[in-house]
Amino acid sequence: MKFLRYGPPGAEKPGVLDAQGQLRDLSGQVDDLGGDGLTRLDGLTADGPVVEGNPRIGPPVAGTGKIICIGMNYADHAAETGSTPPPEPMIFMKATSAITGPNDIIYIPRGSVKTDWEVELGVVIGTAAKHVTEAEALTHVAGYVALNDVSERDYQKFRSGQFTKGKSCDSFAPLGPWLVTPDEVADPQNLGLRLSVNGQMRQNGTTAQMIFGVRHLISYLSGFFTLYPGDIIGTGTPPGVGLGMTPETYLAPGDEVVLEIDGLGQQRMDVAQG
Repeated sequence: MKFLRYGPPGAEKPGVLDAQGQLRDLSGQVDDLGGDGLTRLDGLTADGPVVEGNPRIGPPVAGTGKIICIGMNYADHAAETGSTPPPEPMIFMKATSAITGPNDIIYIPRGSVKTDWEVELGVVIGTAAKHVTEAEALTHVAGYVALNDVSERDYQKFRSGQFTKGKSCDSFAPLGPWLVTPDEVADPQNLGLRLSVNGQMRQNGTTAQMIFGVRHLISYLSGFFTLYPGDIIGTGTPPGVGLGMTPETYLAPGDEVVLEIDGLGQQRMDVAQG
């Protein structure tokens, strides 16, 4: 099933797409699509009232406790940035306050000179995972989402400390449009990922190119800390980011970013000065 949340920022309601692609309200079945609500997805049905009009689509997951991102998880992306793929997953955290809807505006931070794009497969945890094996890892997944891991490269690389400064600015984690349940994703390691800027294709890859796959990432991360319902794993990006272009090319006010992942829907975001 394809779950989503709709309505004004901070007041989103849970919804689902029915077989005809109509948005139906889920408020009568679940309070929201987050936390314990993610453990109840199997029992939800697409027979609620049809939502009329064209409401804003918000992030499809509520109450995310942490976003854990994986760096350099595609060998070609590591090469384009002048890095060597790590021997084990390189992890960093992205602030949950960066989360926005799939069609909301990306705001370039004040003073930014290198705001970049990164299409990624996001994995949403559905049940708590601690010290899980790779064999059981996918049983803890509520679903999959498209994620744009927007990054300010100057903050990330040259402002001291870890990646957090360059990854966590407001609007730097567009999610969705849908939370797609695992039964509709035959193989998370066989999904095409694409991103264009102003109609020019920048990234065109596949999750088959990951160095560390989804099963391994869930197992690996759960060995360091518990993964809770609503937590999101950003699994890395394929080549084609602005940092890897010659000359380097970054987002500017007025740009349009379009991102899509097979089966997970499309994001369409305008860029503005923050």
